[in-house]
Amino acid sequence: MKTSQLRWIEDKGWTYTGNTSESINYNLVLVFGERLLLQNPEIFNQLKSRFPKADIVCTSTSGDILDTQVLDNSVVATAIYFEKTPIKSVFLSISNFSNSFEVGKAISERLSSDDLKHILVLSDGGKVNGSQLVKGLTYHYGVKVTGGLAGDGKRFEKTLVGLNEQPSEGNVVGIGFYGDSIKIGHGSLGGWDLFGAERLVTKSEDNVLYELDGQSALDLYKMYLGEKAKELPGSALLFPLGMKYQEGSDTLVRTILNIDEKEKSMTFAGDIPVGASVRLMKANFEKLIDGASIAAEQSNAHLNADSADLALLISCVGRKLVLDQRIEEEVEAVRSVLGKKPTLAGFYSYGEISPVVSEMNCELHNQTMTITTFTEN
Repeated sequence: MKTSQLRWIEDKGWTYTGNTSESINYNLVLVFGERLLLQNPEIFNQLKSRFPKADIVCTSTSGDILDTQVLDNSVVATAIYFEKTPIKSVFLSISNFSNSFEVGKAISERLSSDDLKHILVLSDGGKVNGSQLVKGLTYHYGVKVTGGLAGDGKRFEKTLVGLNEQPSEGNVVGIGFYGDSIKIGHGSLGGWDLFGAERLVTKSEDNVLYELDGQSALDLYKMYLGEKAKELPGSALLFPLGMKYQEGSDTLVRTILNIDEKEKSMTFAGDIPVGASVRLMKANFEKLIDGASIAAEQSNAHLNADSADLALLISCVGRKLVLDQRIEEEVEAVRSVLGKKPTLAGFYSYGEISPVVSEMNCELHNQTMTITTFTEN
């Protein structure tokens, strides 16, 4: 496996950030960037000219990761050459399906093969129910899935995803990796502290929450937020909900994408089913950074002592807002665990997709650092 990284610089176009060889026939280019910049057709056109044989996947973000830097108002491309591993990419518009489950199911079916080892998914972050997308992806097959939902900074206006064309709204891309030469690891952890009373979800529909303990969920949430309630939905990134499907299950983190004052409802990136229990969460700076380290350790462990060549980091915009000036510390923590060898790339998202480590079933996460590591035998 070989990699090169480029950064878009105004008035200069694409510029390599380290040693590279343009003679390599890269077969996959992952492009993460600020939504307003990705709308510039010149950015994609120049990449297509540089990498005519590669699948080029573009995703809008809430910040980009380039090595141990966290960048805003940027676009970063990571070109990858898999020497022994066949890959296949599929692109679907969610407008052609009745729901997010069917989108995920269709991606899984189109990538299905006896030697499919892993699916990396990059999805619209505003119009997709991430939980249902993951359920569709894993409906027929036991293949592991990692990835994330596109971001749009703190605007929550629209997100963009594209495959081999100008990225646009309402799309999902799945990338399949095949054969026995590829090794892929995964890890995901948050680091938030639970606080406040545990409450029961008494009325919800998929990812829309209406009532907790028979009361308006939005009103209860506003009561906890106090003055910060005026800044919803953005302020919700600082106070996610910790959710358990049932007693004894892992805590999944859920972040609000939008609120409806008329319906007194909150829309989340993933499902919050009736019967689940939830508690508010707040930031613990040291635990957030430690969580990134542990996610790296989890991901590395799957490689069975082999060193990663590439680490894809997908963290949450909420973590970025909380850590603020300390944000690069979580990326540096990952580097300290994985060592100097792997190329680090990634972005800040509206949701992360990874197996739950203790249960191994794939889930939609919020507010985690999720890491996928790649190497070839």
